[in-house]
Amino acid sequence: MITFNTDDIRFSLPARRKVRNWMKQSIENEMKLPGSVNFIFVSDEVLLKMNVQYLSHDSMTDVITFDYTEGSLISGDIFISIPRVRENAVTFAVPFIDELHRVMIHGVLHLMGYKDKTKSAKAIMSEKENFYLLNRW
Repeated sequence: MITFNTDDIRFSLPARRKVRNWMKQSIENEMKLPGSVNFIFVSDEVLLKMNVQYLSHDSMTDVITFDYTEGSLISGDIFISIPRVRENAVTFAVPFIDELHRVMIHGVLHLMGYKDKTKSAKAIMSEKENFYLLNRW
């Protein structure tokens, strides 16, 4: 089950059914099974607090992923800062929805085992993001 929730902000994800199907197909394309994947849209303040508390990073971020995957059953909580995504969309001169989808698939790719801490891992992650963004619907 793939769900979309908010915590301290007002936000409604457009085209929920399409996004849910896209995420499910992306997971299955990686030969994995979709389990419980929860997207929680939050403010910068909430994500900063989580970043400090759980990752010991005192910096803003657009996404934090908590991975509960077991074997090939993909599960986790993906917290996304909507204000940060909006700001990044302006910075990168892309539509908000495209940047949001990039962050969403980025979180799902983390659940599927992809990393982004090294230059080579980051290149693979970006390649996967681009592939799935081009194949949304």
